[in-house]
Amino acid sequence: MNLAERDKQVVWHPFTQQKDMPKPVAIAKAKGSLLFDEKGNSYIDAISSWWVNLHGHSHPYIAEKIYQQALELEHVIFAGFTHEPAVRLAERLLPLLPGNFSKIFYSDNGSTSTEVALKMAIQYWWNRDAGDGTRDAGYEIRDTGYGMRDAGLPAGRQDAGYVRKKILAFKNSYHGDTFGAMSVSDRSVFTLAFHELLFEVIFIDTPTAENIEESKAIIQQHKNEIAAFIYEPLLQGAGGMKMYDAILLNDLLRTVKSTGALCIADEVMTGFDRTGKFFASDHVTEKPDIICLSKGLTGGTMALGVTACTDKVYNEYVNDDKLKTFFHGHSFTANPIACSAALASLDLLEKQECHQQIKWISEQNKNFAGELGSFDHIKNIRCLGTILAFEIIGGKDEYLNNISVTITQKAMEKGVYIRPLGNTVYIMPPYCITAEELSKVYNVISEILRELMS
Repeated sequence: MNLAERDKQVVWHPFTQQKDMPKPVAIAKAKGSLLFDEKGNSYIDAISSWWVNLHGHSHPYIAEKIYQQALELEHVIFAGFTHEPAVRLAERLLPLLPGNFSKIFYSDNGSTSTEVALKMAIQYWWNRDAGDGTRDAGYEIRDTGYGMRDAGLPAGRQDAGYVRKKILAFKNSYHGDTFGAMSVSDRSVFTLAFHELLFEVIFIDTPTAENIEESKAIIQQHKNEIAAFIYEPLLQGAGGMKMYDAILLNDLLRTVKSTGALCIADEVMTGFDRTGKFFASDHVTEKPDIICLSKGLTGGTMALGVTACTDKVYNEYVNDDKLKTFFHGHSFTANPIACSAALASLDLLEKQECHQQIKWISEQNKNFAGELGSFDHIKNIRCLGTILAFEIIGGKDEYLNNISVTITQKAMEKGVYIRPLGNTVYIMPPYCITAEELSKVYNVISEILRELMS
């Protein structure tokens, strides 16, 4: 029994219909932009393995730093302890972040980084507005019947004007798969089974010249209710690589900030030069109060999440009242090996060769976008930094459009790995991709489009 057959006996894969599931391709090793299966066939990883890989697979510099750290300290509880990799990573990240950030809170993936941000923002208002109860005021856990239990907090907390509980988010957004992250994501196939369990969110359109005034009016209508606005700056990833204007986003952020609500930038996918700047928030002048990072944070080698905040947010948690503690954490918070991988990735990002590669990929994508204009069965060709995307015309513009399976299979047969989001075809290559490899990706996409026309 080969690896793919053994896999089918015991493994449940993500985002994959289990009935009649195609056999997964067994990857034995990877190097640079290439994935190698058990038979030695190679595939160019044109989507950076779900957008995480920055510098190529099995990068020797990152691998060496991981190895050195594993020999020194593999993990330790982060409540009451600290360690050099976590402190050094925070020291290096904070000056790079787009705004006046002061504190780094660690978690372990993109969904949890947004989950932390939402809790952080909502409790910010609870800490501010829920009264000045002290530990001496007391609290108890009450049985409310049928096994339900409730926290009985000091009366001052219950009766205070704690009204800012709602989150503002964009339609078509995707912020992760945990319940809070699902709640602030668009209601879609990703969340359909859980709609009745998700909390209420105020959704507005991504800004265009035609709809921005309507969105501003909605924000003003709910200005005393909105705790925070969470958004994917300039690019909605899983929602179909939808891109929108930086000037309009800046205008919208200005309106949100005028209400006092916090702004949360979900840069899990857009961070670390994907959009042509170090962070997508560098494209706008209005900066977030909280920012979420993961994916490329470690160069794609380890699971790690970061939620950074400004002093404005952090200071609401610095209080003699112990009930204003941020009660959140994960077993593998600030894992030393993951932090070391992130530090190594930052070292590589600082190199001039990396800057040149990012600029070159962006230019090549623009050139190829021009060539794609000759195909009349595609639409909405767009580029942002190292990302290129377009839609196949045919069927609904949605994730369940079966054309994605066809395109993936055809591309794999030709030695390229792409995974369209429904009928949205995109590439987001690692920065180490060679001219020959990128040219092959473009040629394969063109070949597939011609085959679809015939």
